[in-house]
Amino acid sequence: MRNIRNSELTDRRSAANDAKAALLQAYRAAKEAAEPAQLARQAERQVVAAAREERRINRERVKTEERERLQAEAVEREAAIVAAATAEADAREAADKNRISRVIEDEAARKAERDRRYANRKARQG
Repeated sequence: MRNIRNSELTDRRSAANDAKAALLQAYRAAKEAAEPAQLARQAERQVVAAAREERRINRERVKTEERERLQAEAVEREAAIVAAATAEADAREAADKNRISRVIEDEAARKAERDRRYANRKARQG
């Protein structure tokens, strides 16, 4: 009886080993059969990833160009503000100089008039 049990055990073990070998063979066959499809999917994923990376690079380039354009506009606005402030300061300075020269001319004219009156008075007196 003992041999019968052992033979059953060995039969079960060999059947399990055969089943494992069959599963392994089936797995390898399925893997080989699916390999072209897997390679195709992998190639497709690589194409999609490359396109995604290209779009990302384009977005970054557009953002960089926009940022540079805005900076250039800000520099131009700042230059225009500085130029306007300088022109305003120059105009104020010119107006001040003009006013000062008119005051000096008026004062010189008043002095000339006073000197003329003084000279006339002196001529009448003496």
